[in-house]
Amino acid sequence: MSYTGHAYALGAGTIVNAIATWKGSAFAVDLKTFADIELYDGKGDITGTIEGIPDADTRLIKRTAELVLQYFNVDMHGSVKTKSEIPLASGLKSSSAAANATVLATLDALGEEMDPLDAVKIGVQAALEVGVSITGAFDDACASFFGGIVVTDNKLKELEHREEKEKDVLIFAPDKKSFSATTNVARSQAIAPWVDMAYKLALEGNYEEAMTLNGFLYCGALGFETEPMMLALEAGVKGVTLSGTGPSYVALVDTASGSKLKESWSGLEISGSLISTKIYNKKAKKLAGCDHK
Repeated sequence: MSYTGHAYALGAGTIVNAIATWKGSAFAVDLKTFADIELYDGKGDITGTIEGIPDADTRLIKRTAELVLQYFNVDMHGSVKTKSEIPLASGLKSSSAAANATVLATLDALGEEMDPLDAVKIGVQAALEVGVSITGAFDDACASFFGGIVVTDNKLKELEHREEKEKDVLIFAPDKKSFSATTNVARSQAIAPWVDMAYKLALEGNYEEAMTLNGFLYCGALGFETEPMMLALEAGVKGVTLSGTGPSYVALVDTASGSKLKESWSGLEISGSLISTKIYNKKAKKLAGCDHK
């Protein structure tokens, strides 16, 4: 007998990158990763595939499914498949979304429920175990799972604050890939006192100021261009940053600043794509019985 499960989780943008201080903030965006899992009774392996990327690293989604099965102490084997609207290795939290979607799809297949924070922590544990994240990205995982804006302590795995906000988002996603696990941690730690200032701004609800400070700090530490950020500020944007460890930039925009920034970013001599989206305030969810193909 087979058991199938389906779910999606969300991409996210950075407000404060947690690599320097283990404290971070992020917001969900309306870009989704879908997971489908098929399980069978009995011991065996979990296999993984990522649609459209035949040679992709699938260790994260496989390990995530295994940890959910371990949590419920069941012996099953099967396969998990993800497909995503989120550019991979772009700083837009594709790994957190894949892990969260896999957790929820596995729960769907098992007919089980789990405390939401425990579900998030399973994906974080899997990310740490397979080495795709430095801190486990608890901030990104919470944004991806709960939606809205989150502020977190990644070391303690505590969700300090969450709120919903209606805001349009413009993303510039260069074609170049940047994997979080290969980033320069020492350079990030050197800017920790100033990143802590950005974190305090986020805790106070000053998200746009926090993300802009974060962006200039991490662009400097990690060697990314600040020109996309300057163009955003010149367009009237208050909140813009390097997302994650790059290479994408995210900006919170209104109609006027978004239109100007789209034109400015389109003129950059950097190969990439522009994505217009918004902060997504709803949770990741199971898709039992839904056709999302």
